[in-house]
Amino acid sequence: MGGYLKDNGRLLADVARRDQKAFRMIYDTYGKKVYTYALQLLHSETEAEEMVQDVFLKLWLMGDRILEIGNLESYLRTTTKHRSLNVLRRLVLEGRVEKALGKEWKEENTEIEDEILIRDVREILNRAIESLPKQQKEAYILCQQRGLKYEEAAQQLNLAPLTVQTHVKRALRSVRTFVKANTDIAAILIILKLI
Repeated sequence: MGGYLKDNGRLLADVARRDQKAFRMIYDTYGKKVYTYALQLLHSETEAEEMVQDVFLKLWLMGDRILEIGNLESYLRTTTKHRSLNVLRRLVLEGRVEKALGKEWKEENTEIEDEILIRDVREILNRAIESLPKQQKEAYILCQQRGLKYEEAAQQLNLAPLTVQTHVKRALRSVRTFVKANTDIAAILIILKLI
Protein backbone atom coordinates (compact mmCIF):
# COMPACT_ATOMS: atom_id res chain seq x y z
CA MET A 1 0.00 0.00 0.00
CA GLY A 2 3.01 2.30 0.41
CA GLY A 3 3.22 5.43 2.56
CA TYR A 4 4.29 5.46 6.17
CA LEU A 5 3.97 7.57 9.30
CA LYS A 6 7.15 7.68 11.40
CA ASP A 7 5.52 7.16 14.79
CA ASN A 8 2.43 5.02 14.24
CA GLY A 9 2.57 3.71 17.79
CA ARG A 10 2.20 7.17 19.32
CA LEU A 11 -0.53 8.13 16.84
CA LEU A 12 -2.46 4.92 17.60
CA ALA A 13 -2.17 5.66 21.33
CA ASP A 14 -3.56 9.14 20.64
CA VAL A 15 -6.43 7.66 18.61
CA ALA A 16 -7.17 5.28 21.51
CA ARG A 17 -7.63 8.46 23.62
CA ARG A 18 -10.02 9.77 20.92
CA ASP A 19 -7.59 12.35 19.52
CA GLN A 20 -9.25 13.43 16.27
CA LYS A 21 -6.11 15.19 15.01
CA ALA A 22 -4.10 11.95 15.25
CA PHE A 23 -6.90 10.03 13.55
CA ARG A 24 -6.98 12.62 10.76
CA MET A 25 -3.22 12.18 10.20
CA ILE A 26 -3.67 8.42 9.84
CA TYR A 27 -6.65 8.92 7.54
CA ASP A 28 -4.78 11.47 5.39
CA THR A 29 -1.79 9.11 5.09
CA TYR A 30 -3.63 5.86 4.39
CA GLY A 31 -7.14 6.78 3.19
CA LYS A 32 -6.27 6.99 -0.50
CA LYS A 33 -4.27 3.75 -0.31
CA VAL A 34 -7.21 1.91 1.28
CA TYR A 35 -9.48 3.31 -1.44
CA THR A 36 -7.12 2.21 -4.25
CA TYR A 37 -6.75 -1.30 -2.84
CA ALA A 38 -10.51 -1.63 -2.30
CA LEU A 39 -11.12 -0.42 -5.86
CA GLN A 40 -8.76 -3.11 -7.20
CA LEU A 41 -10.72 -5.76 -5.33
CA LEU A 42 -14.25 -4.45 -5.79
CA HIS A 43 -14.10 -2.71 -9.19
CA SER A 44 -16.65 -0.20 -7.97
CA GLU A 45 -15.89 3.38 -6.94
CA THR A 46 -18.98 3.54 -4.74
CA GLU A 47 -18.11 0.30 -2.94
CA ALA A 48 -14.47 1.42 -2.56
CA GLU A 49 -15.56 4.73 -1.01
CA GLU A 50 -17.82 2.88 1.40
CA MET A 51 -14.94 0.53 2.21
CA VAL A 52 -12.70 3.46 3.24
CA GLN A 53 -15.40 4.70 5.62
CA ASP A 54 -15.95 1.18 6.96
CA VAL A 55 -12.25 0.44 7.56
CA PHE A 56 -11.52 3.75 9.28
CA LEU A 57 -14.71 3.59 11.35
CA LYS A 58 -13.59 0.19 12.58
CA LEU A 59 -10.20 1.64 13.44
CA TRP A 60 -11.78 4.54 15.36
CA LEU A 61 -14.11 2.22 17.29
CA MET A 62 -11.35 -0.16 18.40
CA GLY A 63 -10.64 1.77 21.58
CA ASP A 64 -7.63 0.39 23.48
CA ARG A 65 -7.43 -2.65 21.19
CA ILE A 66 -5.89 -0.29 18.62
CA LEU A 67 -2.67 -0.47 20.67
CA GLU A 68 -2.31 -4.14 19.66
CA ILE A 69 -1.72 -3.17 16.02
CA GLY A 70 1.96 -3.76 15.29
CA ASN A 71 2.01 -2.70 11.63
CA LEU A 72 -0.72 -0.21 10.78
CA GLU A 73 -0.27 -0.43 7.02
CA SER A 74 -0.48 -4.22 7.07
CA TYR A 75 -3.52 -4.08 9.37
CA LEU A 76 -5.35 -1.66 7.06
CA ARG A 77 -4.53 -3.76 4.00
CA THR A 78 -5.68 -7.00 5.63
CA THR A 79 -8.86 -5.40 6.97
CA THR A 80 -9.61 -3.93 3.54
CA LYS A 81 -9.07 -7.31 1.88
CA HIS A 82 -11.30 -9.25 4.29
CA ARG A 83 -14.07 -6.69 4.25
CA SER A 84 -13.92 -6.42 0.45
CA LEU A 85 -14.27 -10.19 0.12
CA ASN A 86 -17.30 -10.02 2.42
CA VAL A 87 -18.79 -7.30 0.19
CA LEU A 88 -18.21 -9.46 -2.90
CA ARG A 89 -19.90 -12.42 -1.21
CA ARG A 90 -22.84 -10.21 -0.31
CA LEU A 91 -23.06 -8.87 -3.87
CA VAL A 92 -23.05 -12.42 -5.23
CA LEU A 93 -25.83 -13.35 -2.85
CA GLU A 94 -27.78 -10.31 -3.93
CA GLY A 95 -27.19 -11.16 -7.59
CA ARG A 96 -25.49 -7.83 -8.23
CA VAL A 97 -21.90 -8.94 -8.75
CA GLU A 98 -21.97 -8.44 -12.52
CA LYS A 99 -23.18 -4.87 -12.11
CA ALA A 100 -20.72 -4.13 -9.29
CA LEU A 101 -17.70 -5.51 -11.13
CA GLY A 102 -18.64 -4.00 -14.45
CA LYS A 103 -19.33 -5.80 -17.72
CA GLU A 104 -15.83 -5.27 -19.14
CA TRP A 105 -14.10 -6.79 -16.09
CA LYS A 106 -16.49 -9.74 -16.09
CA GLU A 107 -15.98 -10.47 -19.79
CA GLU A 108 -12.20 -10.25 -19.41
CA ASN A 109 -12.15 -12.66 -16.48
CA THR A 110 -14.70 -14.97 -18.06
CA GLU A 111 -12.39 -15.38 -21.08
CA ILE A 112 -9.44 -16.19 -18.82
CA GLU A 113 -11.51 -18.60 -16.73
CA ASP A 114 -12.85 -20.25 -19.89
CA GLU A 115 -9.32 -20.72 -21.27
CA ILE A 116 -8.15 -22.28 -18.01
CA LEU A 117 -11.21 -24.53 -17.84
CA ILE A 118 -10.83 -25.65 -21.47
CA ARG A 119 -7.12 -26.38 -20.93
CA ASP A 120 -7.95 -28.42 -17.81
CA VAL A 121 -10.74 -30.21 -19.67
CA ARG A 122 -8.39 -31.17 -22.51
CA GLU A 123 -5.84 -32.45 -20.03
CA ILE A 124 -8.42 -34.64 -18.26
CA LEU A 125 -9.78 -35.86 -21.58
CA ASN A 126 -6.28 -36.76 -22.79
CA ARG A 127 -5.60 -38.65 -19.57
CA ALA A 128 -8.88 -40.52 -20.01
CA ILE A 129 -7.96 -41.48 -23.58
CA GLU A 130 -4.45 -42.56 -22.56
CA SER A 131 -5.92 -44.88 -19.94
CA LEU A 132 -7.92 -46.84 -22.56
CA PRO A 133 -6.85 -50.28 -23.80
CA LYS A 134 -4.91 -50.07 -27.09
CA GLN A 135 -7.69 -51.02 -29.55
CA GLN A 136 -10.34 -48.92 -27.81
CA LYS A 137 -7.96 -45.99 -27.82
CA GLU A 138 -7.19 -46.35 -31.54
CA ALA A 139 -10.88 -46.74 -32.46
CA TYR A 140 -11.83 -43.77 -30.26
CA ILE A 141 -9.18 -41.49 -31.79
CA LEU A 142 -10.10 -42.43 -35.37
CA CYS A 143 -13.87 -42.13 -34.91
CA GLN A 144 -14.33 -39.50 -32.22
CA GLN A 145 -11.38 -37.20 -32.84
CA ARG A 146 -10.65 -37.64 -36.53
CA GLY A 147 -14.27 -38.09 -37.53
CA LEU A 148 -13.91 -41.35 -39.48
CA LYS A 149 -16.91 -43.62 -39.97
CA TYR A 150 -16.78 -47.10 -38.42
CA GLU A 151 -16.14 -48.66 -41.84
CA GLU A 152 -13.20 -46.30 -42.56
CA ALA A 153 -11.68 -46.90 -39.12
CA ALA A 154 -12.23 -50.66 -39.55
CA GLN A 155 -10.16 -50.64 -42.77
CA GLN A 156 -7.28 -48.82 -41.05
CA LEU A 157 -7.37 -51.10 -38.01
CA ASN A 158 -7.97 -54.35 -39.94
CA LEU A 159 -11.12 -55.00 -37.90
CA ALA A 160 -14.80 -55.52 -38.64
CA PRO A 161 -16.90 -52.33 -38.51
CA LEU A 162 -19.05 -53.84 -35.75
CA THR A 163 -15.90 -54.50 -33.65
CA VAL A 164 -14.82 -50.86 -34.12
CA GLN A 165 -18.28 -49.70 -33.06
CA THR A 166 -18.07 -51.86 -29.93
CA HIS A 167 -14.60 -50.50 -29.10
CA VAL A 168 -15.81 -46.90 -29.53
CA LYS A 169 -18.87 -47.47 -27.32
CA ARG A 170 -16.75 -49.03 -24.57
CA ALA A 171 -14.17 -46.26 -24.92
CA LEU A 172 -16.88 -43.60 -24.59
CA ARG A 173 -18.21 -45.28 -21.46
CA SER A 174 -14.71 -45.47 -19.95
CA VAL A 175 -13.90 -41.87 -20.86
CA ARG A 176 -17.13 -40.61 -19.29
CA THR A 177 -16.50 -42.60 -16.11
CA PHE A 178 -12.92 -41.30 -15.89
CA VAL A 179 -14.04 -37.71 -16.47
CA LYS A 180 -16.78 -37.87 -13.81
CA ALA A 181 -14.28 -39.21 -11.30
CA ASN A 182 -11.63 -36.57 -12.07
CA THR A 183 -13.37 -33.24 -12.54
CA ASP A 184 -16.17 -30.95 -11.36
CA ILE A 185 -19.62 -30.63 -12.89
CA ALA A 186 -18.89 -27.58 -15.10
CA ALA A 187 -15.95 -29.32 -16.71
CA ILE A 188 -17.97 -32.52 -17.12
CA LEU A 189 -20.59 -30.66 -19.12
CA ILE A 190 -17.95 -29.24 -21.45
CA ILE A 191 -16.16 -32.57 -21.87
CA LEU A 192 -19.36 -34.47 -22.56
CA LYS A 193 -19.94 -32.05 -25.44
CA LEU A 194 -16.45 -32.86 -26.72
CA ILE A 195 -16.75 -36.66 -26.52
